[in-house]
Amino acid sequence: MKKAFVFPGQGAQFVGMGKDLYDGSDEARAMFEKANEILGFRITDLMFSGTDEDLRQTKVTQPAIFLQSVILAHTMGEGFKPDMVAGHSLGEFSALVAAGALDFEDGLRLVSKRAQAMQKACEKEPSTMAAIIGLPDDAVESVLAGIYEVVVPANYNSPGQLVISGSEKGIEIACELLKQAGAKRALPLKVGGAFHSPLMEPARVELAEAIKQTPFKAPRCPVYQNVDAMPGSEPDKIKENLVAQLTSPVRWTQIMEHMIADGATTFVEVGPGTVLQGLVKKLNREIEAYSA
Repeated sequence: MKKAFVFPGQGAQFVGMGKDLYDGSDEARAMFEKANEILGFRITDLMFSGTDEDLRQTKVTQPAIFLQSVILAHTMGEGFKPDMVAGHSLGEFSALVAAGALDFEDGLRLVSKRAQAMQKACEKEPSTMAAIIGLPDDAVESVLAGIYEVVVPANYNSPGQLVISGSEKGIEIACELLKQAGAKRALPLKVGGAFHSPLMEPARVELAEAIKQTPFKAPRCPVYQNVDAMPGSEPDKIKENLVAQLTSPVRWTQIMEHMIADGATTFVEVGPGTVLQGLVKKLNREIEAYSA
């Protein structure tokens, strides 16, 4: 019987997150203040008392979720003893810091760099994403393969739930064709761009150099990475997968399957929201899943 800790990605944010940690722990408060210093603006003001619009800005959203997740994990102390970890998209950086592969300050700098690079890529070309509900993954993949616009699988979230990513025209065409193919729902998402698609190539190039210059260590426990869904422990391979992640799909379904196959019986979601708990339960009703 093993315990897996999982860390959420963009979309889990809410106004007020992290305030209880800041007010209740001197150690947490010091980490938040260090983050304000590193980022060059008071992200705590936006997290604790900003607006939903403030938090939807990619350059704010990503470091905010990272801080909530990593500081929560840090303050768990003896309670933080997972046998394995994983993070959904952005959450992979949180998982790596929590597992000791990446220092907190270096992790925050990389997340900030990632967010800014992705923001620029989004502004370069109009693009978006959509959630496809009720079709097998291979059926979605087959439809997308016949579309002559940029549109690809982005997040394999759970069986029957796949998020696609691409140009605005590509997503429009795909949603219509997928509904005709039997999808229960094809829902355009309110996001700033086509994350985990070829349209993020400029961001991938920019982030690659920053990751190359950042020291990584072997993690204390296996980190299941988005690109290949496999447990990683070798720093150079972890770096390689982090770079590839920006233009590759998040294989969350496969990560959960591999963790369960490797003995995980309890999943703890560390960070804002409860989205990942729901995805785990859809995959395996016998698994225990809860929020830290």
